[in-house]
Amino acid sequence: MLLIAAISDRAVNLAVHVIGDLGLAGIFVLTIAESACIPIPSEATMLFAGFNVSEGHFALWQAVGIGVAGELVGSTIAYSIGYFGRIDLVEKHGKKIHITPARLAWADRWFARHGEATVFFARMVPVVRAFVSLPAGVARMPYPRFALFTVAGCTPWLLGLALIGHAAGDNWKQWRHYIGYLDYVALAAIVVGIVYLVVRRRAQRPETEAV
Repeated sequence: MLLIAAISDRAVNLAVHVIGDLGLAGIFVLTIAESACIPIPSEATMLFAGFNVSEGHFALWQAVGIGVAGELVGSTIAYSIGYFGRIDLVEKHGKKIHITPARLAWADRWFARHGEATVFFARMVPVVRAFVSLPAGVARMPYPRFALFTVAGCTPWLLGLALIGHAAGDNWKQWRHYIGYLDYVALAAIVVGIVYLVVRRRAQRPETEAV
């Protein structure tokens, strides 16, 4: 808990300094970084952005719009790394990170069937939202679909955070901790879900199937 608190405090200080110095451009930079797999919590960024809205520094639609744009740019960077690095990932590093052609084919099928829902809901889940673009790119999910559901998923999340920051005013920092508890619940639910899917898949897999 002390480590998490320290990370949260650093994220808050980073958001305060970057947005304080750069304004809307700061929101853009921080959301790009988060979506490009640099774990900068959007809670700190958008709560402080909402506080700035309450102070009259910029409009709510500007804060959310620039945040969504940053999320899309950062996600596109991560998606592209996964998309164009797919061959190297398997041929050069597959054995090291336990990625086989069979598992890659399974990821392809997953994103073909559930890619929209995966990208949409992942945008509102801690940790996962910063990294979901990489597997989407590796699985070569069609980019127009990826971009559409990235925007659709991150918009309500960023808007909600900005509205909370606006309503909280000077107390916006405390709300970062309140929302953090919801993050833990969501993350725990995802872990349980992944374990369930893995166990179910192993139970249904023929004994002769090679992985």
